[in-house]
Amino acid sequence: MTRLSPPPIIRPFPQRKVPKALVFALLPVSVGLIAVPFLYQSATLPFLSASVGFSILALIITITLVPTLGPAFLDANLKGRDLLKRSNIYIPESIGLIAAAVYILLLLLFIPFPFSDFLQSEENKRTLEGLTKVDFPHQQLSTYLAAILCLLTASLLGFLDDVFDIRWRHKLPIPIIASIPLLLVYFAEGGNTHVVVPKPLRFLLGNNVHLGPLYYVYMSMLSTFCTNSINILAGLNGLEAVQALIIAMSVAFNDLLYLPWGFNLTIGEKTHVGGVYDAGMAYGSRELMERHLLSLYFMLPLIGVCIGFLYHNWYPARVFPGDTLCYVTGMAFAVVGILGHYSKTLLLFFIPQVFNFLLSCPQLFGLVPCPRHRVPLLDSKPSSLLLYPSHADFPHPPKTLSIVVLQVFAWLRLTKLTRHPKNGQILSCTNLTLPNVVLVNFGPMKEKNVTLAIALIQVFASCIAFFIRYGLVGLFYDGDRR
Repeated sequence: MTRLSPPPIIRPFPQRKVPKALVFALLPVSVGLIAVPFLYQSATLPFLSASVGFSILALIITITLVPTLGPAFLDANLKGRDLLKRSNIYIPESIGLIAAAVYILLLLLFIPFPFSDFLQSEENKRTLEGLTKVDFPHQQLSTYLAAILCLLTASLLGFLDDVFDIRWRHKLPIPIIASIPLLLVYFAEGGNTHVVVPKPLRFLLGNNVHLGPLYYVYMSMLSTFCTNSINILAGLNGLEAVQALIIAMSVAFNDLLYLPWGFNLTIGEKTHVGGVYDAGMAYGSRELMERHLLSLYFMLPLIGVCIGFLYHNWYPARVFPGDTLCYVTGMAFAVVGILGHYSKTLLLFFIPQVFNFLLSCPQLFGLVPCPRHRVPLLDSKPSSLLLYPSHADFPHPPKTLSIVVLQVFAWLRLTKLTRHPKNGQILSCTNLTLPNVVLVNFGPMKEKNVTLAIALIQVFASCIAFFIRYGLVGLFYDGDRR
């Protein structure tokens, strides 16, 4: 008689204690930074300090609410088992909803700061620094509200995905639906649909190309990629949150380069950072400076939310993000890329996600079998915590195109093939994901170390992105690239 394995047991939720000392230390700092616009109205960027304060507040609220509300998700049957653990304990899932709610709520509470003049000194009104103008900034406010509506829609659709477990083929258009409010506002305000042509192609296309409706298709595709690329590169404790955190920090650092600081630093001959009137790398363009300031207002609270959530999602995870966190973070990146008009720069920060997507294409498009879960496998030894690459088995002999693709990938050490000992036929290959590539090249590792390795890859990719954007851009574009 076959003995069935016991079902998972619901045990008390293993909460990770909230660092109360850190919370109580950060709370007055947050309040103080939010109060800066009330106390020092003559500051160059008074609302940036308030945004930093809201970012710290986002960390405090997230790190406190996650363990508090986690058991409620268990009671609502929003739970799952960790596939890379031997424990039978259920863990709350879809906790990304808490992070998304905190993020959107703080963005709403921040509205009075940059979009009203009751905190602006007369001097700042005359110099027109920041987002507040003499006239009410209807255009900036409408785009800000449209962006928040996109984030709300993405959060709702992500949570529905968690509840109903939508199939991959039906997931793809979800970010397009979420981006509709922003695209409509962009169209209503007569947003720019021209793109600058790289220098090597100008003899064919000229300096600028008007894409028209194709530009809106491109922006919708950008939101789809940013959302799904984070969702595809997932499955390990802390992986979704850590890649979103590093990308958000990279985008925020890039935004800081365009703001008017009280110093002026020249790097090389053409790169200028700081200078109140030069507006850093904005080169005196007030419009460009405002775009990056608005982008920074979205990124700083996201950084705080990701740090607070990562504290509980780090190995061994006490909560799971679900698709909700992937949707809202991906949509946030798409929003700032569209509003800031720096989508090409944004995509440079997604180099690991682009690589993982291209690597996954043979499985996503049916050339290679694609199992439901492509995460690495836990060692079968009860005492071992090492992970090994997972495999995709071929039920039938692979087609010629599949063989060619897999042989190229194997030569590049992106996969490891298992062949029949007699005829050499491919029987299986390691799943085509970045975590499995790390394990193929560096051998078995613990789950935490795999996540750390991918985080280091993400940091290194951001460094490459900055080098390309500010070191090699002159090979393809001329001017100050506003």
